[in-house]
Amino acid sequence: MARFRCTVCNYIYDEEKEGKQFSELPQSWVCPICSAPKSAFEEIGREVVEKVEITTTVADKIIEQLAAAGLKYVFGIPGDSNLPLVEAIRKQNKIRFILTRHEETAAFMTSAYGKLTGEVAACLSIAGPGATNLITGLVDATTDGAPALALAGQVAQVLLGSEHLQEIDEIEIFAPFTVYHETIAKPKQAVRATVMALKNAYSRRGAAMLSLPTDVLSEKLSEKIWLPEEHIFKPGVVPADEDIDYAAALINESKRPLLFIGWGTRGGREEVQRLAEKINSPVATTSRAKGVVPETHPLAVGVLGSLGTLCAAEAVTKSDLIIIAGSSFREKNLIAGIPVIQIDINGVHLGKSFPVKAGLEGDAKLTLRELFKKVAPKIPDKEYFEQIKKFKDEQLADMEKDAKDASRPVSPGYVIQAVKRHARKDALITVDVGDHTYWFYKRYLCDGEETLFSSNMGSMAFAFPASLAGQLIYPNRQVICITGDGGFAMLMADFTTAVYNRLPVKVIIFNDSMLKNIKKEQEMYGYKAFGIEFINPNFSDFAKSCGGDGFRVERPEELDLALEQAFSSNKPAIVDVVIDKDKMAMPVITTKT
Repeated sequence: MARFRCTVCNYIYDEEKEGKQFSELPQSWVCPICSAPKSAFEEIGREVVEKVEITTTVADKIIEQLAAAGLKYVFGIPGDSNLPLVEAIRKQNKIRFILTRHEETAAFMTSAYGKLTGEVAACLSIAGPGATNLITGLVDATTDGAPALALAGQVAQVLLGSEHLQEIDEIEIFAPFTVYHETIAKPKQAVRATVMALKNAYSRRGAAMLSLPTDVLSEKLSEKIWLPEEHIFKPGVVPADEDIDYAAALINESKRPLLFIGWGTRGGREEVQRLAEKINSPVATTSRAKGVVPETHPLAVGVLGSLGTLCAAEAVTKSDLIIIAGSSFREKNLIAGIPVIQIDINGVHLGKSFPVKAGLEGDAKLTLRELFKKVAPKIPDKEYFEQIKKFKDEQLADMEKDAKDASRPVSPGYVIQAVKRHARKDALITVDVGDHTYWFYKRYLCDGEETLFSSNMGSMAFAFPASLAGQLIYPNRQVICITGDGGFAMLMADFTTAVYNRLPVKVIIFNDSMLKNIKKEQEMYGYKAFGIEFINPNFSDFAKSCGGDGFRVERPEELDLALEQAFSSNKPAIVDVVIDKDKMAMPVITTKT
């Protein structure tokens, strides 16, 4: 006789006591304690006569589940505490492992992958220092709303709490920076926790993290993986009809509406342009959304914000309604006193920093599509657009001046315009943090190019790892990294990763042997310049020593040839441009009050 346990309330059905076999009970029979159906019971206590050998491990099942969910890449470094997982990756052919020199590179690549594709890639580390090295890249992913996954090796479960080598409390450390964090402490957790990590990364748009004790990874597990189409769903929400109607009415009442788009509109170029053209609205962008709409479009006014243009600031100041789509824009002073419609997939972002007349919680692209159907065509305000044209003409004149500036040392503005001359229309341009960032965002005119940036964290060293991820995603596109010597040198060892994996990224280094942006900030606050200068290697020689191409530019007349050769090369290449130390980017742009 057998016994059966209710998996809901743990009630035991004992065939010997009940005098009836469980199999003879009707299908309509339910648990007498909690009314769970017969299917909720499992047999217990019977000896297994025939033992089936289990050949798969917890690590195997984690990788099998990730592959089934469509994960294509794991970036990182193998080591003692993650070797079972590395072995599981080796044995399959759906997920590609990319070895990096530093875990921060792996995490930044994972973040960039999520930003560009909306899909999850994973970064891998050992316990202790390997895990902590992931944090900056994971923070970047979470704060910029990019789905990502960290697979952090952990010392054996039986050693936790013993101050073992490389033992840290991974959950405590990662909790503030991730949308999901869990230790897989038992084999039966593995599949469910892996799916939960993916679900949270997608639905909450951030980094999820699994802490993986090495002894648990090696345990046997035969559980079937979960079908992604039955468990993993990605957000795509449209606001309620009445909210759309109200926002459309506000637009119809306005005379000078302005469409201000953020990263949430990526992939929605057509929806943005159609709405802007229908209501004759200028289009300003956040720094992250630079390039979503070609900046050569007649309605484009450029970036608004600290990296922005006078044209965008003027257009905002003179508007009578701002439609913010896909951005949690926080610079209240730039839109002070102007009515706002805000569209964001995260309702927490609506009205977070300033009051809004209409808050639409939903996917920006889908919402703009619905708004287009309900707004009336609008005649452009002639005086408004004449003022905007004046500032656009001034901006174009400044770019033309930069393009002709053959002064020595090389002007940063000259470098920006030279890159523009050689960049393809569909180039992906990753941008690092520094003085060169201001030059790029204020003076580079995107006409089809896509840009990528560490926005909310503003993290130095992001751009180069991001370019590696970009080249993996788009093997046939031109991928350009705009970086300073400070940011690039932080993770420059991974140039060998580009060479080894045949990723022909083009790295443009603004080389001034200092942290120029910090010098600018010191001067702004009345401090003396201090602690900002350093010695650089010859980055061109470094590139060649790694197996790539390198070009050093010290005079403006050398730049075009160097870019031409670098961009035509099928190898990773560095163009090391020695720039003017004293020429700094234009001041921060704010609107008039």
